[in-house]
Amino acid sequence: MNPVIGLDVSKGESQIQAFLDKGKPYRKSFSIKHDIKGLGNLLEFLHEVEKSANNQPTVVLESTGHYHYPVIQFLEEQKYVYIIVNPLISHRAKSSSLRKVKTDAVDAYHLCELFYKEELEPYKKRGIQLLNLRNLTRQQESIAEISAKTKIQLHSLLDQVFPEYRGVFGSLYSRVSLLTLLAFPTSEAVLSASERELSEKISSLCKSRSDLWAKERVKKLKEAALRNPFKNNLYQSNIFNLEMLVNLVLQYQEHLSKIATEIDALSRGIEEYHILQSIPGIGKKIAATIISEIGEID
Repeated sequence: MNPVIGLDVSKGESQIQAFLDKGKPYRKSFSIKHDIKGLGNLLEFLHEVEKSANNQPTVVLESTGHYHYPVIQFLEEQKYVYIIVNPLISHRAKSSSLRKVKTDAVDAYHLCELFYKEELEPYKKRGIQLLNLRNLTRQQESIAEISAKTKIQLHSLLDQVFPEYRGVFGSLYSRVSLLTLLAFPTSEAVLSASERELSEKISSLCKSRSDLWAKERVKKLKEAALRNPFKNNLYQSNIFNLEMLVNLVLQYQEHLSKIATEIDALSRGIEEYHILQSIPGIGKKIAATIISEIGEID
Protein backbone atom coordinates (compact mmCIF):
# COMPACT_ATOMS: atom_id res chain seq x y z
CA MET A 1 0.00 0.00 0.00
CA ASN A 2 0.98 3.62 -0.55
CA PRO A 3 -0.56 5.58 2.35
CA VAL A 4 -0.84 9.35 2.47
CA ILE A 5 -2.11 11.91 4.95
CA GLY A 6 -3.44 15.24 3.73
CA LEU A 7 -3.20 18.26 6.00
CA ASP A 8 -5.24 21.38 5.31
CA VAL A 9 -3.28 23.88 7.39
CA SER A 10 -4.73 27.09 8.79
CA LYS A 11 -3.78 29.43 11.61
CA GLY A 12 -3.08 27.33 14.70
CA GLU A 13 -4.74 24.14 13.48
CA SER A 14 -4.91 21.55 10.69
CA GLN A 15 -7.62 19.34 9.22
CA ILE A 16 -6.46 15.76 8.63
CA GLN A 17 -7.54 13.11 6.13
CA ALA A 18 -5.79 9.82 5.45
CA PHE A 19 -5.79 7.34 2.55
CA LEU A 20 -4.33 3.83 2.85
CA ASP A 21 -4.02 3.65 -0.93
CA LYS A 22 -5.52 5.22 -4.02
CA GLY A 23 -9.31 5.36 -3.65
CA LYS A 24 -9.16 4.00 -0.09
CA PRO A 25 -9.83 6.78 2.43
CA TYR A 26 -9.14 5.85 6.03
CA ARG A 27 -11.45 7.02 8.83
CA LYS A 28 -13.22 10.37 8.95
CA SER A 29 -11.43 13.69 8.75
CA PHE A 30 -10.57 15.38 12.03
CA SER A 31 -8.70 18.46 13.20
CA ILE A 32 -5.77 19.08 15.54
CA LYS A 33 -4.33 22.16 17.19
CA HIS A 34 -0.69 23.12 16.58
CA ASP A 35 0.25 22.55 20.22
CA ILE A 36 1.95 19.71 22.07
CA LYS A 37 -1.28 17.78 22.57
CA GLY A 38 -2.45 18.26 18.98
CA LEU A 39 0.87 17.28 17.42
CA GLY A 40 0.97 14.29 19.77
CA ASN A 41 -2.42 13.21 18.40
CA LEU A 42 -1.04 13.62 14.87
CA LEU A 43 1.90 11.34 15.72
CA GLU A 44 -0.45 8.68 17.10
CA PHE A 45 -2.49 8.86 13.90
CA LEU A 46 0.66 8.58 11.78
CA HIS A 47 1.62 5.41 13.67
CA GLU A 48 -1.94 4.06 13.28
CA VAL A 49 -1.95 4.61 9.50
CA GLU A 50 1.53 3.12 9.21
CA LYS A 51 0.42 0.01 11.08
CA SER A 52 -2.76 -0.36 8.97
CA ALA A 53 -0.92 0.09 5.65
CA ASN A 54 2.32 -1.67 6.62
CA ASN A 55 4.13 1.34 5.21
CA GLN A 56 5.09 4.78 6.48
CA PRO A 57 2.62 7.41 5.19
CA THR A 58 3.70 10.48 3.25
CA VAL A 59 2.27 13.76 4.50
CA VAL A 60 0.97 16.29 1.96
CA LEU A 61 0.21 19.91 2.83
CA GLU A 62 -0.08 23.27 1.11
CA SER A 63 2.40 26.08 1.54
CA THR A 64 0.57 28.55 3.79
CA GLY A 65 2.98 31.37 4.53
CA HIS A 66 4.24 30.60 8.03
CA TYR A 67 1.25 28.68 9.44
CA HIS A 68 2.67 25.30 8.41
CA TYR A 69 6.08 25.81 10.06
CA PRO A 70 5.20 24.09 13.39
CA VAL A 71 3.91 21.07 11.50
CA ILE A 72 6.90 20.60 9.18
CA GLN A 73 9.31 21.10 12.06
CA PHE A 74 7.47 18.37 13.97
CA LEU A 75 7.55 16.06 10.94
CA GLU A 76 11.28 16.71 10.53
CA GLU A 77 11.88 15.76 14.16
CA GLN A 78 9.83 12.57 13.76
CA LYS A 79 11.59 11.77 10.46
CA TYR A 80 8.45 11.61 8.30
CA VAL A 81 8.54 12.33 4.58
CA TYR A 82 6.40 15.32 3.66
CA ILE A 83 5.47 17.19 0.49
CA ILE A 84 4.72 20.91 0.42
CA VAL A 85 2.39 21.66 -2.49
CA ASN A 86 2.20 24.97 -4.31
CA PRO A 87 -1.33 26.37 -3.64
CA LEU A 88 -1.76 26.98 -7.39
CA ILE A 89 -1.35 23.25 -8.10
CA SER A 90 -3.82 22.20 -5.42
CA HIS A 91 -6.31 24.88 -6.50
CA ARG A 92 -6.14 23.62 -10.08
CA ALA A 93 -6.85 20.10 -8.88
CA LYS A 94 -9.81 21.26 -6.78
CA SER A 95 -11.22 23.21 -9.72
CA SER A 96 -11.22 20.10 -11.89
CA SER A 97 -13.11 18.12 -9.23
CA LEU A 98 -16.89 17.65 -9.32
CA ARG A 99 -17.01 18.50 -5.62
CA LYS A 100 -17.29 22.28 -5.44
CA VAL A 101 -17.88 22.45 -1.68
CA LYS A 102 -15.19 24.43 0.12
CA THR A 103 -14.44 23.07 3.58
CA ASP A 104 -11.21 22.20 5.37
CA ALA A 105 -12.20 18.52 5.41
CA VAL A 106 -12.78 18.51 1.64
CA ASP A 107 -9.49 20.32 1.05
CA ALA A 108 -7.60 17.71 3.08
CA TYR A 109 -9.35 15.01 1.03
CA HIS A 110 -8.32 16.72 -2.22
CA LEU A 111 -4.68 16.84 -1.10
CA CYS A 112 -4.73 13.06 -0.71
CA GLU A 113 -6.26 12.62 -4.18
CA LEU A 114 -3.65 15.02 -5.60
CA PHE A 115 -0.89 12.79 -4.18
CA TYR A 116 -2.04 9.90 -6.37
CA LYS A 117 -2.71 12.03 -9.47
CA GLU A 118 0.46 14.14 -9.61
CA GLU A 119 4.12 13.20 -9.42
CA LEU A 120 4.88 15.14 -6.27
CA GLU A 121 8.41 15.17 -4.92
CA PRO A 122 9.17 14.90 -1.20
CA TYR A 123 10.58 17.97 0.47
CA LYS A 124 14.35 17.64 0.31
CA LYS A 125 16.54 17.99 3.35
CA ARG A 126 18.30 20.94 1.79
CA GLY A 127 14.91 22.62 1.84
CA ILE A 128 15.45 23.44 5.51
CA GLN A 129 18.67 25.26 4.66
CA LEU A 130 16.87 27.18 1.92
CA LEU A 131 14.01 27.96 4.28
CA ASN A 132 16.50 29.45 6.74
CA LEU A 133 18.00 31.42 3.87
CA ARG A 134 14.56 32.64 2.79
CA ASN A 135 13.76 33.82 6.32
CA LEU A 136 17.01 35.78 6.43
CA THR A 137 16.72 37.35 2.96
CA ARG A 138 13.13 38.41 3.60
CA GLN A 139 14.08 39.89 6.96
CA GLN A 140 16.96 41.66 5.26
CA GLU A 141 14.59 43.15 2.68
CA SER A 142 12.15 44.22 5.39
CA ILE A 143 14.81 45.99 7.49
CA ALA A 144 16.31 47.57 4.37
CA GLU A 145 12.91 49.08 3.51
CA ILE A 146 12.46 50.47 7.03
CA SER A 147 16.02 51.81 6.98
CA ALA A 148 15.41 53.57 3.65
CA LYS A 149 12.29 55.28 5.03
CA THR A 150 14.20 56.33 8.15
CA LYS A 151 16.95 57.83 5.99
CA ILE A 152 14.35 59.88 4.11
CA GLN A 153 13.04 61.21 7.43
CA LEU A 154 16.57 62.03 8.55
CA HIS A 155 17.30 63.77 5.25
CA SER A 156 14.15 65.89 5.63
CA LEU A 157 14.96 66.81 9.23
CA LEU A 158 18.55 67.69 8.36
CA ASP A 159 17.15 70.28 5.92
CA GLN A 160 15.58 72.00 8.92
CA VAL A 161 18.62 71.85 11.20
CA PHE A 162 21.94 71.60 9.34
CA PRO A 163 21.38 71.36 5.53
CA GLU A 164 24.99 72.30 4.74
CA TYR A 165 26.24 69.20 6.56
CA ARG A 166 25.66 67.16 3.43
CA GLY A 167 28.90 67.03 1.45
CA VAL A 168 31.24 67.10 4.46
CA PHE A 169 31.75 63.34 4.08
CA GLY A 170 31.64 61.22 0.94
CA SER A 171 28.46 59.55 2.15
CA LEU A 172 26.00 61.16 4.54
CA TYR A 173 25.06 57.72 5.87
CA SER A 174 28.56 56.37 6.45
CA ARG A 175 29.26 55.43 10.06
CA VAL A 176 31.81 58.22 10.62
CA SER A 177 29.42 60.80 9.12
CA LEU A 178 26.47 59.73 11.28
CA LEU A 179 28.51 59.57 14.48
CA THR A 180 30.02 62.99 13.79
CA LEU A 181 26.54 64.39 13.21
CA LEU A 182 25.41 62.78 16.45
CA ALA A 183 28.25 64.52 18.32
CA PHE A 184 27.80 67.89 16.56
CA PRO A 185 24.17 68.07 15.32
CA THR A 186 24.06 71.84 14.73
CA SER A 187 26.25 74.51 13.18
CA GLU A 188 26.36 76.15 16.62
CA ALA A 189 27.87 72.97 18.12
CA VAL A 190 30.47 72.80 15.33
CA LEU A 191 31.49 76.48 15.61
CA SER A 192 31.80 76.30 19.39
CA ALA A 193 34.23 73.34 19.14
CA SER A 194 37.92 73.80 18.41
CA GLU A 195 39.53 72.37 15.28
CA ARG A 196 41.64 70.09 17.45
CA GLU A 197 38.56 68.72 19.23
CA LEU A 198 36.80 68.07 15.94
CA SER A 199 39.87 66.48 14.39
CA GLU A 200 40.43 64.15 17.35
CA LYS A 201 36.79 63.12 17.32
CA ILE A 202 36.74 62.33 13.60
CA SER A 203 40.08 60.49 13.81
CA SER A 204 38.77 58.33 16.65
CA LEU A 205 35.70 57.42 14.61
CA CYS A 206 37.65 56.45 11.50
CA LYS A 207 41.07 55.13 12.54
CA SER A 208 41.75 53.67 9.11
CA ARG A 209 42.09 57.22 7.71
CA SER A 210 45.04 59.57 8.10
CA ASP A 211 45.17 62.66 10.33
CA LEU A 212 45.35 64.77 7.15
CA TRP A 213 42.02 63.32 5.99
CA ALA A 214 40.47 64.13 9.37
CA LYS A 215 41.74 67.73 9.19
CA GLU A 216 40.28 68.11 5.70
CA ARG A 217 36.90 66.94 7.03
CA VAL A 218 37.19 69.46 9.89
CA LYS A 219 37.80 72.24 7.39
CA LYS A 220 34.75 71.22 5.36
CA LEU A 221 32.68 70.90 8.52
CA LYS A 222 33.62 74.40 9.72
CA GLU A 223 32.88 75.89 6.29
CA ALA A 224 29.51 74.09 6.22
CA ALA A 225 28.66 75.48 9.67
CA LEU A 226 29.48 79.02 8.55
CA ARG A 227 27.29 78.64 5.43
CA ASN A 228 24.43 77.06 7.34
CA PRO A 229 21.30 79.28 7.36
CA PHE A 230 20.28 78.13 10.85
CA LYS A 231 22.85 79.58 13.24
CA ASN A 232 20.65 79.08 16.28
CA ASN A 233 18.11 76.29 16.38
CA LEU A 234 14.79 77.43 17.83
CA TYR A 235 13.23 73.96 18.10
CA GLN A 236 14.91 71.60 20.54
CA SER A 237 12.49 68.91 19.37
CA ASN A 238 14.28 68.89 15.98
CA ILE A 239 17.60 68.12 17.68
CA PHE A 240 15.99 65.34 19.73
CA ASN A 241 14.38 63.80 16.63
CA LEU A 242 17.58 64.15 14.63
CA GLU A 243 19.60 62.27 17.24
CA MET A 244 16.92 59.58 17.47
CA LEU A 245 16.85 59.06 13.69
CA VAL A 246 20.65 58.93 13.47
CA ASN A 247 20.70 56.23 16.16
CA LEU A 248 18.00 54.28 14.33
CA VAL A 249 19.91 54.37 11.04
CA LEU A 250 23.06 53.17 12.82
CA GLN A 251 21.13 50.31 14.43
CA TYR A 252 19.60 49.27 11.12
CA GLN A 253 23.04 49.30 9.50
CA GLU A 254 24.37 47.05 12.25
CA HIS A 255 21.44 44.62 11.91
CA LEU A 256 21.80 44.51 8.12
CA SER A 257 25.52 43.83 8.44
CA LYS A 258 24.86 40.88 10.80
CA ILE A 259 22.16 39.47 8.52
CA ALA A 260 24.43 39.78 5.46
CA THR A 261 27.18 37.86 7.29
CA GLU A 262 24.72 35.14 8.31
CA ILE A 263 23.32 34.89 4.76
CA ASP A 264 26.80 34.59 3.27
CA ALA A 265 27.78 31.88 5.77
CA LEU A 266 24.59 29.93 5.02
CA SER A 267 24.91 30.33 1.24
CA ARG A 268 28.60 29.53 0.94
CA GLY A 269 28.00 25.78 0.74
CA ILE A 270 25.38 26.09 -2.03
CA GLU A 271 26.89 25.62 -5.47
CA GLU A 272 24.26 27.74 -7.24
CA TYR A 273 25.12 30.70 -5.01
CA HIS A 274 28.56 30.95 -6.61
CA ILE A 275 27.30 30.16 -10.12
CA LEU A 276 24.73 32.98 -10.01
CA GLN A 277 27.39 35.48 -8.93
CA SER A 278 29.31 34.76 -12.14
CA ILE A 279 26.48 36.54 -14.01
CA PRO A 280 27.25 40.27 -14.44
CA GLY A 281 25.13 42.42 -12.16
CA ILE A 282 24.32 39.68 -9.65
CA GLY A 283 26.04 39.99 -6.29
CA LYS A 284 25.76 38.10 -3.01
CA LYS A 285 22.43 39.65 -1.96
CA ILE A 286 20.58 39.00 -5.23
CA ALA A 287 22.08 35.50 -5.61
CA ALA A 288 20.96 34.51 -2.11
CA THR A 289 17.48 35.94 -2.68
CA ILE A 290 17.03 34.09 -6.00
CA ILE A 291 18.08 30.77 -4.47
CA SER A 292 15.92 31.19 -1.38
CA GLU A 293 12.79 32.10 -3.35
CA ILE A 294 13.13 29.57 -6.18
CA GLY A 295 14.16 26.72 -3.91
CA GLU A 296 15.75 23.56 -5.23
CA ILE A 297 17.46 23.85 -8.63
CA ASP A 298 17.79 20.45 -10.28
